This record gives sequence, C-alpha cells and structure tokens, in this order.
Amino acid sequence: QVQLVESGGGLVQAGGSLRLSCAASGRTSSYYVMGWFRQAPRKEREFVAAITWGGRTYYADDVKGRFTGSRDNAKNTVFLQMNSLKPEDTAVYYCALRGYNSASYKESDYDYWGQGTQVTVSS
Repeated sequence: QVQLVESGGGLVQAGGSLRLSCAASGRTSSYYVMGWFRQAPRKEREFVAAITWGGRTYYADDVKGRFTGSRDNAKNTVFLQMNSLKPEDTAVYYCALRGYNSASYKESDYDYWGQGTQVTVSS
C-alpha cells in the first residue's frame, strides 16, 4: 500500500502564492508519476499537473505559466508551486500516484490518492 499526504493549502488573496507538498510513503514502485488534480465546488475533479520520475512536467492549459511542479525523489515528495492565484483556482487539491513512469491526465490512470488539501483564493 501507498500513502499520500498533502499539505500547504490555505487561504490566499488573488495574485498570491501557495506551495503544496505531497509526501508518499509505503510500497511505491521504483519509478512513478505524480499527478495533481483539483475539484471545485459543484464541479468534477480535473487534471492540474503531472511530474515524471525524471522531473518532466505537464500542465493543464489554465495553469500553464502560473503553476510549477517539482519533485524530490530522495524524499518521495512532490511540490506544486502556485503563483498568480485566481479565485477560480479555489478547490480541493489532490495528489495522486501512478505506478508507471508515463504521464497521464486521466484520473483512472492513477493508483493512489491523497486526502486532499483545500485552497481558497479570495478576490
């Protein structure tokens, strides 16, 4: 089993920044992709970013240029630096682990999920 624990959410004003972290523990595979997803009130969960084992990143169009994903493989931790935040970024943010080193934007391709962390951006 794999456990994922997110942290770093909170309340921030529009234009501000937050940095989310996700620590993985347990039986992780040797190489894996970490993804970030979010779910806003009354909306379906959506893809935000993915980071491969080697650090290659993929982003949803509406966060490109504002969000930056990174990871520290030695610590099994991934990060999502979120800048220029907008009220529409308000959501619960989830990290997810895919046991293959192939990035995906599909929820169904991820095997483990964290509990989520709330991000609220005020206008």
